[in-house]
Amino acid sequence: MEIYFSPEIINPESQILNVVDQNQKAVGYLAIIFTEKKAYVYGHLEDEGVREDFKDLITPYLQGIAKSKTNLELYSYIATGGKN
Repeated sequence: MEIYFSPEIINPESQILNVVDQNQKAVGYLAIIFTEKKAYVYGHLEDEGVREDFKDLITPYLQGIAKSKTNLELYSYIATGGKN
């Protein structure tokens, strides 16, 4: 199953991205809150069957965020199907 980001809110202080499947059904989300030197990331995916796709989707996204600001500390908690 293909999954994609569907942005809900994107502004300088935060981002909320829905994770949807090819039928536009929500299967999870990624929430990011920014402070001056830190970014807090919380993500949840309901379906364990697309766990690897979820990791492949968020890893480069979070790497890009980490590069966006000098010395940005990235704190994250990502869970799939209730497991972290």
